[in-house]
Amino acid sequence: MARADLPSRRDVLKLLAAAPLAHFAIAYADVERAAAQANDALQQAAERQFRPRFFSPAEYRLVRTLSDIVIPRDARSGSATDAGVPQFMDFILTAYPSMQAPMREGLKWLNDASTQRFGKPFLEATAAQRRTLLDAIAYPKRAAAADQAGVEFFNRFRDLTASGFWSSRIGVADLQYRGNTAQAQWNGCPPAVLRKIGVRRRR
Repeated sequence: MARADLPSRRDVLKLLAAAPLAHFAIAYADVERAAAQANDALQQAAERQFRPRFFSPAEYRLVRTLSDIVIPRDARSGSATDAGVPQFMDFILTAYPSMQAPMREGLKWLNDASTQRFGKPFLEATAAQRRTLLDAIAYPKRAAAADQAGVEFFNRFRDLTASGFWSSRIGVADLQYRGNTAQAQWNGCPPAVLRKIGVRRRR
């Protein structure tokens, strides 16, 4: 998919709609742990040496490509793979065996659908062909009944990609989160903000 054809990261956030991990029952502590492990892998420059515990080599290549389509690199920050999302996914899927079959079946569905429509698996398809296939499953209300398995898979994949990205250091920086910062002086909530939310400061 050509860079110019990709939505901005702000558009991706709007498209996600549901909260990250809405399709899964994953403890937040496990999300933090997976994010830390993914970051460690990146900090150690271990991407080339990283050996997925769940994904096969072919699946891992597909996950890397697909996650970067969901959250591509832009002028503001890195892509999903820059943030360690594929590693994050592998850690989560290793910890949650109940999620493994849907992921593996979904990746297979994507390759099978690409082969049926274009005569080649997803990674060998052109950018335009990839976009055509993903557009068919990215919008549940418009998707054909025959593509429902793909819709369910892609919804889960986007949620997991978003969770991995925005729990990473790159993702937190992308959100411009300003918490956990020491302040020498606190003067309370700014008057303009108080007016906006309809709250009056007590005197």
